[in-house]
Order: sequence, then structure tokens, then C-alpha cells
Amino acid sequence: SDVCSSDLQLTWSAPHIGKDAPDHKEKAFKYCEGYKKFLNAGKTERECVKEAVHMLKKAGYKPFDRTASYEPGDKVYYVNRSKAIIATTFGKKPLSEGLHMNGAHIDSPRLDLKPNPLYEKEDIAYFKTHYYGGIRKYQWGTIPLAIHGVVAKKNGELTEICIGEKEDDPVLVITDLLVHLSREQLDKPARTVIEGEKLDLLIANKPLEGEEKDAVKAGVLKLLKENYNIEEEDFLSAELEIVPAGKARECGIDRSMIMAYGQDDRVCAFTSLLAMLETKDVKRTACCILVDKEEIGSVGATGMTSKFFENAVVELMDVVEGYSEVKFRRAMANSKMLSSDVSAAFDPLYAASFEKKNSAFFAHGLVFNKYTGSGGKGGSNDANAEYVAELRKIMDDNNVAFQTAELGAVDVGGGGTIAYVLARHVMNVIDSGVAVLCMHAPWEITSKVDVYEAV
Repeated sequence: SDVCSSDLQLTWSAPHIGKDAPDHKEKAFKYCEGYKKFLNAGKTERECVKEAVHMLKKAGYKPFDRTASYEPGDKVYYVNRSKAIIATTFGKKPLSEGLHMNGAHIDSPRLDLKPNPLYEKEDIAYFKTHYYGGIRKYQWGTIPLAIHGVVAKKNGELTEICIGEKEDDPVLVITDLLVHLSREQLDKPARTVIEGEKLDLLIANKPLEGEEKDAVKAGVLKLLKENYNIEEEDFLSAELEIVPAGKARECGIDRSMIMAYGQDDRVCAFTSLLAMLETKDVKRTACCILVDKEEIGSVGATGMTSKFFENAVVELMDVVEGYSEVKFRRAMANSKMLSSDVSAAFDPLYAASFEKKNSAFFAHGLVFNKYTGSGGKGGSNDANAEYVAELRKIMDDNNVAFQTAELGAVDVGGGGTIAYVLARHVMNVIDSGVAVLCMHAPWEITSKVDVYEAV
């Protein structure tokens, strides 16, 4: 009789928010209006940082000043090369007692223009591209594409470019072979249906009057000079990213989902940042870290493996309590982090790629991944049991719907996050995020209630 009593639960399953917490649905829809605006404003790392700074300033955060003095409750942010940012709210406890952190990445799979991209072939002008991150190349053909980015000139001038997002803007496209002539192409493996060097962007077909050779290319250069004051050589110092053109949209006739580019991992960037802005009176210093380059291994000066984060903590510690190597190492070891990255949502149409009992489902809340990696957990952080138990209690005590998952069935594939980078400091780290359908596709899908629950 004791086993059957209502106050003793021996089995567990993740709740369905729509069924078990219907009051969350209205809040979720409201949150996602701001989320859509964030996605539309931030299709590149630079744009995400710019939008984050706007949100932080509005909430009272100020640029970090190493000559200033700070008290508990003060709010600062620290930008790295316009492509990564750390926001901090000082807590009542010394930094050496540890920080509480959320970390997400703001880069997404895309195409980048090569340093020497422009050429003409048979009276058509193209841009050559190099894909960034893990993409399925055939998904990028015949869809409307836009250019976002900056061109840095030798005189120090930085020109921002965005073509393809306004309603009256032209869009760009990668062509594909017509089905009538594609018999040989369709016999190829999916990874080579469109090869990397065939991901060239169709950009123009109008020749410049009076030009005999490469007249279409000349016409493109004339437009670039007139509209942006840039010349062909300026592409050498440009960061121009090719992304799907168009805004985030509500998905489903019930409007329960969001379909947009770059939700991996900007859904976690938005939810982490918003949670930071809404958190008051922190005991331990709180940090929200938004970084670049995760999709290619967290490398480079703006990636998580750089010293950007460590340098920022050293600076923070120096102004509030005095820096020492011992204090810094103690602070890191006493810290706790949610490595906020997306999880693969269970797709019933491709069920064989998942192990259902250990998969993430739409509308079941925040997802904790104790480990990621591939094969035998290769490249994983693998959070310790005590930390997972602590988080379970926090979620339950605060009525937060959560679930646990792996990234697909064992030996089917795998992936990683920034978690392992922070775990090197001996801190408690676990992957947590939002379930996504069609991850790494040009258009990805999330559930609105999961976005709310993550915040």
C-alpha cells in the first residue's frame, strides 16, 4: 500500500508542458515575440553581440572599466573583437568562492565568402564561398540567401553590408541542376550531390556598358563602389557571411513553434541572456558568456578555447578583491556552469536515429545532457552525479520542467559543445539547452514553451 500511495513516485517521465502546465503557454508566446526579434537582428556573431549590448545597456549594464570600483549588484559587460561578450552581475560573495555561469555560442553554420570571391563565367557573375561548420550542402541550393557582414578598409573604415533582408532587397541563390538532367547527380551520395566548390553564389547577369571583357563582373564592382565605396581588393579584409534570407516565423497552424535560421545556438544565447537580465540580488557573481567559433571547435581569439574568459575573470577579480593566481584558480574550481547548447529533438519520421527513452522531446522543457560526444563519449564533458542531483532539486523546487537526453542513438553520430573547455578549470559543468528539429539546416525549429522554460 505504501508503494501505491499518492505521495510516493517510483517512476519518472518528463512532463508535457502543454498538458501539465497550461499557464506557461501564454507566457511562452509572449517571450517568443522578443526571441523572434533577437533572431532577426542577429544573424551573425557581430550582429548578436550588437543586439546583446543593446539589451544589456537597456537593463543597466555598463562597459567594464578597470579603473572603476564595483559593489555587489553592479552590472558590467566585456566585448571581445565585436564577436563575443561576457555580461557580469557582481554578487555578495567574493569571486574566489566561485561564479555561476551560463555560456552559449552565437556562431551558426553558414557560408563565408572567400577572400577573393568575385568571378564571371559565361556572362554570369558569382561569389565563391567556403562553408562554415557542419552543413548538409544540398540543403543550401535554390533557397533565397542574404549577405551579412563587414568590409574593413586599409584606412580603418569599417563598412557594414546587409543585402537580402528588406522586402524590396534582391536575394542571392546557389543554383542546382534541373531534375530532367539529374539522373547521374541523383546516383551520388547525399554528401556529394552538391560539392563544396559548387556552392557558388549567383549574383549578377547585367553587363556594364562599354566593357568588352568580364562586363558583368565590372557591373558588380561599379555597384559596390557606388553603394558601399568598396573595391575588389577590399574583399581581402572582409567578413561576409551568407545566410538564409527572411525573418523568423511562427511554425504550425497552432503557432506553437518557431522556424528560423541560426537557432543553434542563438536560442540558448537569448534564453541565457534574458535569464541574466531578469535575475536580481545574486549571492555569487553571475556571468553570461556568448562566444564565437563553437561550430568549428571553439578555436581562435573569439572562441571558448581562447583566454578571453580567463582574462575577463582576472580583470573582474583585480578590481573587486585583488588578483592572485591562487584566488583565480580557487574561483574557477568553485564555479558552476550551464553550458547552454541545443539538443536534437526526437523526430518520429527518423526514429531509427534516436534512442527514444533517452531523447529530447518538443514541449517537455529544458534539456540536460549529462554527456555529449560521439561513440564512447569521445570529446564529452560528462557531468558528475552530485551536480546533476543538485540541479534536479533546483528545477523541482522552482517548478521548472526539464528532461534529459543524449545526442541520438549510440554510434549513429555525435557532437560537442563548449562544456569541456570550462570543465578544464575543475568546475561543475553540464550541457543544458533547448530541443531543436532540423538542427544545422538553413531553417531550424523550436517549441515556444521550451524557449520559455529555458529562460
